Amino acid sequence: MRYKDYYKTLGVSEKASQEEIKKAYRQLALKYHPDKNKGDKKAEERFKEISEAYEVLKDPEKRKKYDRLGADWEQYQDAGAPGSGFSGAWSGSPGGQTFHFEGDLGDLFGNTGSGFSDFFNTFFGDMGRGRTGFGGRQRPSRGEDLRAEMEISLSEAYHGTSRILNVDGEKLRVTTKPGAYDGQELRIRGKGGRGRGGAADGDIYIRIKVRPEGNYELQGNDLILKVDVDLYTAVLGGKIEINTLAGRLNVSVPAGTQNGSKLRLKGKGMPSYGNPGKSGDLYVRLNVVIPGNLSREEIQLFKKLKEMRKDRVYHQN
Repeated sequence: MRYKDYYKTLGVSEKASQEEIKKAYRQLALKYHPDKNKGDKKAEERFKEISEAYEVLKDPEKRKKYDRLGADWEQYQDAGAPGSGFSGAWSGSPGGQTFHFEGDLGDLFGNTGSGFSDFFNTFFGDMGRGRTGFGGRQRPSRGEDLRAEMEISLSEAYHGTSRILNVDGEKLRVTTKPGAYDGQELRIRGKGGRGRGGAADGDIYIRIKVRPEGNYELQGNDLILKVDVDLYTAVLGGKIEINTLAGRLNVSVPAGTQNGSKLRLKGKGMPSYGNPGKSGDLYVRLNVVIPGNLSREEIQLFKKLKEMRKDRVYHQN
């Protein structure tokens, strides 16, 4: 069994702070993650080594034990009980959906291979199951809470959506109701890191990020939609059909509508999360489109109209 130099694996000194270790790990994990290096076995092995090193060095207790082993590690070889390896909470990428992970990326990405090395299992494997690795019991310790960011489109936020997560071999469905909002945090109880010494497992917290869509702006539960309207409808009035998150709607445009005017459609905005039947409003902001490529006849007609209204033409000072 070969000794593992975890500090060298992460490219940090033995005196590195926990923040320095975390930063080094994040950079390497993102670089070598299997999702970015599909089919690259060397990158996959490197990712396993990085994850294993971080699993030990991020944990003060494991790091203290590792430092104590030092160059004399072989004399302790028989003291540790073989374990099952890393108890990673996340396995691979969650269902091929769009998730961005925060916190300890190793816990979230999970162990993508068959397990950590014999060196890890011998000295640290049992620590993941509530024992010290030297045979003694650990004090009960609640499992670590894990955090992730889930990106959804504005349409998905409006109608509600779901994602499938693969967490340590268990498939979990994360569902949002209509009206999910940016920055919202969902909690999955008991599905985070494993508790030690009989303590409760941690939770998973998923922060929602709503991706902008089309010509929409979102202000609280109100939606603002920019819609083009032709000059003639703006001048004479009429109806236009617009495509909204609630479906296609016919909207009346008053005669003499000015560019930038807003029409309010009550109750057609974002649903209020967890409050069925309540929604914000939709404001249609009209963008009057000036016709181009006028024919000679059209130009003459505009000139005639201008002449007819010359005493009411607006002149800017």
